[in-house]
Amino acid sequence: MAFDERLLNGMSVLAAIVDSGSFVGAGEALSMSQPGVSRAIARLEARLGIRLFDRTTRSVSLTDEGQRFYADVMPLLSGLEEAAATAAQGRTAVRGRLRVNVDPFFSRVALGPPLGTFLKKHPDLQLELVTHDKMGDMVAEGFDLAVRFGEPRPSSLIARKLLDTRILTVASPAYLKRHGRPITPTDLSKDDHACIQYRDPETGRPFEWEFQRGRKKLSVPTRGSLTVNDVGTMHSVCAAGYGIAQVMAFGVESLLASGKLVELFPDWPDERFPLYALYPSRLYVPAKTRAFLDFVVSLQC
Repeated sequence: MAFDERLLNGMSVLAAIVDSGSFVGAGEALSMSQPGVSRAIARLEARLGIRLFDRTTRSVSLTDEGQRFYADVMPLLSGLEEAAATAAQGRTAVRGRLRVNVDPFFSRVALGPPLGTFLKKHPDLQLELVTHDKMGDMVAEGFDLAVRFGEPRPSSLIARKLLDTRILTVASPAYLKRHGRPITPTDLSKDDHACIQYRDPETGRPFEWEFQRGRKKLSVPTRGSLTVNDVGTMHSVCAAGYGIAQVMAFGVESLLASGKLVELFPDWPDERFPLYALYPSRLYVPAKTRAFLDFVVSLQC
C-alpha cells in the first residue's frame, strides 16, 4: 500500500473522531464538513479493507480492527507531528496534550508539590495525569506515557528506568515494645510477628519479602492477617503499631525522621524497587514527553 497525502489525512481524521467522540466534533476540530469527514473515513476504510467504526444515531465507537489500527498509528502520527514542528521551527516545542498513566502514590507524594512549577515553564502544554493501580493497555487507552513502579512486563513498549528506591523493613516503636525487635530477617517467620502484606496490582498476589546484602539474597516466608493494596494505608497501619511492613524508602522519610517508624535491618541495605517510564516508540519521541521525563528525573526522589 502506497503512503500518500490522502492516507495521512484519513488517519488525522480518524484521530480527530476518536479524540472528540463524534464525526461532528471531528469536523469542527478540523474545519471540515460532516460529509467531508465521512468521505475521508470511507476512503481510509476502502484503502485498508476494514471497517473502522460502529455507528448508530447516538454513538460512534471503534471496531476491534479499528482499535488495533488506531493503537498502531497514533504513536506514528504523534512522532510525525512533533518532527514536522521541530523541522519547521528549528527548535523543540513543548505543547499540546500529554496524557500520563501514573502510579497513585508516586503522583501524590512526588509529582503534586512541584507540578505547578513544571506547568508554568511549559504554558502551551495541557497535562492530564490519570492515576491507576494497574498499568493496563496504555496505547489503547490513549496514554502518551506511563510512570510505574516495578519491573515492566515484556511488551513492545520502550521502558526507561528513572530511579531505584531502597526497600526497608519497618515497624513502630509501640509494636517493637509489645513484640520485641527481630534480630534477623528470618525472625519474621515466627508466630509472634504480624507482617503486613502488600498486594502486587499486576499479579494480584502479595509481594514476597526479600532481603539483599551485596550479592546475598534472602527470601523469607512471613505471616499476617492483613493484606493491603494502598501504600498510604500500609504506612498508617504500620505507624499505628499493628505490624511490620516492607516499604519503599521513597515516601517514608518523614516517618523515619520523626521516629514513628524504625528501620529494622539496616545491615541488609541493597534490596531495590525501580520506577520506570514506558512509552510507545523510540522514534520521534515528542518534546512534551521528553520534557515530562526530565521533570520526573529532576525530582531526585
